[in-house]
Amino acid sequence: MMQLFFASTSAYVRKVMVCATILGLADEIERLDSAAHPIDRDERIAAFNPLAKVPALRTPGGLCLYDSRVICEYLNALAQGDLFPETGDARWRSLARQALGDGIIDAALLARYEFSARPPGKQWQGWADAQLKKVAAALSDIEGQVSGFSRQPDDIGLIAIGCALGYLDFRFAELNWRARYPLTAAWFALFAAHPAMATTQTHV
Repeated sequence: MMQLFFASTSAYVRKVMVCATILGLADEIERLDSAAHPIDRDERIAAFNPLAKVPALRTPGGLCLYDSRVICEYLNALAQGDLFPETGDARWRSLARQALGDGIIDAALLARYEFSARPPGKQWQGWADAQLKKVAAALSDIEGQVSGFSRQPDDIGLIAIGCALGYLDFRFAELNWRARYPLTAAWFALFAAHPAMATTQTHV
C-alpha cells in the first residue's frame, strides 16, 4: 500500500486525492497524519520529504515522491491513466494549466502566511496584496480560456485549476471571485459537483 502524508486543508493534497479517486487508486493510499507549517517543521513528513512539505508519498517499493506534480504523474502512470496528455499541444496546454492552478495556490498561500505565520510587527500588507494581484491575473486568464474547458476532472490542468478555486473559497471567501469571473464561476459549479471533487473538498 502507498502512504501519503495528508492534510485536509492542503489544496495540493486534494489535487493528489482527486487524481487518485479518478484513477481508482484512493483505497490503495494510507493517509498519514501531518502538521505541515512554514515555520514549525514536522519531522514526520521530513522522513519522506526533506523539505517537510505535503503531499509526500512513499510507494509500496519504498520510493519517496514529493510535490503534487510528481505524485500525480506517478499515480497516472501506475494506473495507466490519461490525465496527462502524452504528446503535442494538448500536453503542453495541460501542463501550462497545471502550472497556472498551482501558481494560484502558491500565491494564495504566501498571502495567507504573511498574516498567519509572520509576527504582527513584521507583516507587510503590500506583499500580500502583490500575491493576490497574481491570483487576480490568473483568474482573468482562466476566464478567457474556460469556455473550452471540460466539465469533468479528466485532465491534470483542469484538476489543478479546480483545486485552486476551491482553495480560494476555503481561505479567501472575502475575495468573492465569482462576481468578477462569471464564466469561471459557472464552469466551476459543474466541475466541483463531480464526486472526485466533492469527496475531497478542502476543509478544517
